[in-house]
Amino acid sequence: MKSIFQRIIDREIPARIEHEDDQCIAIHDIDPKAPVHLLVIPKRAIARVAAMTAADEALVGHLIATAGALARKLGLETGFRLVINSGPDGGETISHLHVHLLGGRRMQWPPG
Repeated sequence: MKSIFQRIIDREIPARIEHEDDQCIAIHDIDPKAPVHLLVIPKRAIARVAAMTAADEALVGHLIATAGALARKLGLETGFRLVINSGPDGGETISHLHVHLLGGRRMQWPPG
């Protein structure tokens, strides 16, 4: 069964797309936790950080670089947060690694 993210990538369900390239897609979160809340999703599914292999390193690096470029594009020069949840205790709800880009307000610590 495909994850919701794979269904978005395959255009089976709609999403508000902010960016797309050959390796990833960035969409606006449907339940935003900040004024800017994007999800940067690899087109090649990786279940979670804990399931990564050496072959995934370049792709995950691309996700981080893409999030940084989007933060610049969206004017988040005063700061932003990147979050990757891994596993149920880490807050993972979809088993398809993705990076949350949060910004547009002051972030608090601890986060959760």
